[in-house]
Amino acid sequence: MLKLKYLTHGVDCMGINFHDRRNKDSYTTRKADQTWKETMERLVRPATRKHAVDIGCGGGIYTKALADLGVSSVTGVDFSEAMLTGAREKIGADRRLTLQKGSAQDTGLEDGCSDMVLQRALIHHMKDLHPCFLEARRLLREGGVVIVQDRTPEDCFLPGSEEHIRGYLFSLFPRLVDQEVNRRHRSERVVHELEATGFQQVSVHRLWETRHRYPSKERLFEDLRARNGRSILHELSNDEMEELIRHLEMELPEGEIVEKDRWTIWQAVVRE
Repeated sequence: MLKLKYLTHGVDCMGINFHDRRNKDSYTTRKADQTWKETMERLVRPATRKHAVDIGCGGGIYTKALADLGVSSVTGVDFSEAMLTGAREKIGADRRLTLQKGSAQDTGLEDGCSDMVLQRALIHHMKDLHPCFLEARRLLREGGVVIVQDRTPEDCFLPGSEEHIRGYLFSLFPRLVDQEVNRRHRSERVVHELEATGFQQVSVHRLWETRHRYPSKERLFEDLRARNGRSILHELSNDEMEELIRHLEMELPEGEIVEKDRWTIWQAVVRE
């Protein structure tokens, strides 16, 4: 399998080409999990927010979820027209939602236009966190909140299990470990960069978020082969993918598979 790597606007896209229309549906195949929704309710009370911006919205899963949680209007921003095409096809006609092309450093939106910014699964693509945090702060009114959700190295390297499928990748393919360490930011650095950008009341939270419920191992394997929603899988050759699946066939039980990912969430507020 040909692996293409891109560095655009400071974004390290790993082995997936986010601009290839063949990948437009890669991040549209899931729904936001109830545990994530409950966490957002607790942290930001979405129903009290008039406008949110979802930066790096991909397939629009969480753009729509914010609106469903009660945010009056949500703008999803992504640097890939292919991803936005997939999002538009998935979301359909929803007047609460707007999708537009822009980067994490330059969304093209007005100063102070929002009272919530979400950056989910974004910062591991960024070499320098300061510009994307500065853009988030520019968009927020006083009292606005930013939610940054991503995985630290500690989140990624938890052992593989029936729930934590991702962990098997690193035990089977050790070459991915250094790559993952290089693209994942430690929590202390994220906190420092948020504070250096001018955010206040920075807090850190952990979340085990259900990724998907598969009725059988076979359905999981179909999803893995399609490399849906997991940029790291584009680092594997087809032969390596089959090696992973053979290993999972032995490790996982029969019946329903409830896959989860461990995330870290950083919350911060704009105060004048």
